[in-house]
Amino acid sequence: MSADQRNARIFGVLFLITFVTSIAALALYQPVLDDPAGYVAGAGKDDQIRLGAFLELLLILANVGTAVVVFPILRRQNELLALGYVAARIVESVFIAIGIILVLGVVSLRHDSPGAAALAVSLAALKDWTFLFGPGFIVPWGNGLILGYLMYRSGLVPRRMAWLGLVGGPLLLVSSIGTLFDWWDAGTTVPAILVIPEFFWELSLGVYAAVWGFRKDAPILAAPQVRAA
Repeated sequence: MSADQRNARIFGVLFLITFVTSIAALALYQPVLDDPAGYVAGAGKDDQIRLGAFLELLLILANVGTAVVVFPILRRQNELLALGYVAARIVESVFIAIGIILVLGVVSLRHDSPGAAALAVSLAALKDWTFLFGPGFIVPWGNGLILGYLMYRSGLVPRRMAWLGLVGGPLLLVSSIGTLFDWWDAGTTVPAILVIPEFFWELSLGVYAAVWGFRKDAPILAAPQVRAA
């Protein structure tokens, strides 16, 4: 197996890890996000929240890993956009890291200041904002438009698949803009529909790369030099 195909499969596995850890962490966080005031005043599920935080830490590592491991390949198509993808993953991870601290802050309040219900509500609200501005606004550009464009132009994956990213990125961006300006609430029907193409883009990309690697007839796999798009 060539180094490029090995990196492709690592990329796919890491992408699937980001998928699993992000969904699982969000589910584990629900006691804090659904009722932060009740959480600090009640018995709490601290181990569950800490597990969610740990999964998001793994998410950060996998996020950055997806960009780093595929950079040597994508830079042959367009070095500037490949670097932009790395930057987008890092910025997204910064928002995720801030969200981890905010959620763990609610856990700390339960032990140190169980009467600080208002502060717990504020921390949970800030966590929601980090999710909106990280995965909500950065992912459409990074995973959607930049990665979708690079995959489409390079032919590393089937072009019909890459169209999911090129379409899904803008739709997810519209969903996030609508949430920001109160056109709809997060989790309601409209944003749930708008996120579907991006969801299937990331899932299909991860599965394809992990199982099959990149398309062997993609021109950039035979061209190690950096070239413009």
